[in-house]
Amino acid sequence: MKPKVYIARKISKEVEEYIGKHCDYRKWQGEGAIPLDVLIEEIKEVDGLLVQHAPITHELLEQAPNLKIISNSAVGYDSFDLEAMKQHKVLGTHTPFVLDETVADLAFSLILATARRVPELNNFVKQGKWDKQTDSRHLFGIDVHHATMGIIGMGRIGEKIVRRARFGFEMEVLYTSRTPKPALEEKYGIVYSELDALLEKSDFVVLIVPLTPETHHLMGQQQFEKMKNSAILINCARGAVVDERALIRALEKGEIRGAGLDVFEQEPVSPDNPLLGMDQVVALPHIGSATEKTRATMLMKAAENLVEGVTGKVPQNVVKELQDLLAN
Repeated sequence: MKPKVYIARKISKEVEEYIGKHCDYRKWQGEGAIPLDVLIEEIKEVDGLLVQHAPITHELLEQAPNLKIISNSAVGYDSFDLEAMKQHKVLGTHTPFVLDETVADLAFSLILATARRVPELNNFVKQGKWDKQTDSRHLFGIDVHHATMGIIGMGRIGEKIVRRARFGFEMEVLYTSRTPKPALEEKYGIVYSELDALLEKSDFVVLIVPLTPETHHLMGQQQFEKMKNSAILINCARGAVVDERALIRALEKGEIRGAGLDVFEQEPVSPDNPLLGMDQVVALPHIGSATEKTRATMLMKAAENLVEGVTGKVPQNVVKELQDLLAN
């Protein structure tokens, strides 16, 4: 008998056929995110669950006594209640590595767009404001090449950003992370720095850390006050890594030059969020991994993790906090 799984998000025909070869499955066919009460009802007898950022809570797990694995089709897993999953002995997997290059591309898109004011000046031209009397100094941006970048978080994506910064734009790179990375320092010529010193020296501050209790509101009023007035914040991590109220104040007071944001504390972002009315802010709808190729690869990897978890194999991408369950 095939194991039973539930697919709580839209998937491609290719992924559905792959799962169908190995499992009996049901899937969510409604529009938008699956309601929590529907999800709880659907998983009462399943062995595996494929989700994308659905909240995995103790209450949900109590309703699914057969559940062995939850496969998240994303790299972030802050929607997992890890302690509850340990208690219920449910594995959790994610999709690292697949999106590293794509997110690094987006980080540099935000760096270039904010530094050279691309969206703002695009609108300037399209709105017919460019004429012979335009003073070119009003159109000035700042250079990216040979500037100093400070990266907060030196994981896989951080390294991809470093490679672009050092070899593509000849930037100086400072970084901070939980532990120094001497191999990367030697390979790329980057320098480990304490956070305060990084903020004081960097022209671009790039956030690429997971959201944890330690990183929640990592960037607040004190941190913005330490940044250069000419500096730009780039956030491709999670919205709650930044205290948005403090960021708004810093931009309004001119404590920093601008911000490039792919993520927000509330998503979708509220239309009346003051950040959306600021020319010096480039705002994107959380599209770090949003290319057709990358998303398709992530979804297939999530399906593979799911199938491995319900067929007695060891999934490749168990999140680090739950790897002790593999020994039990």
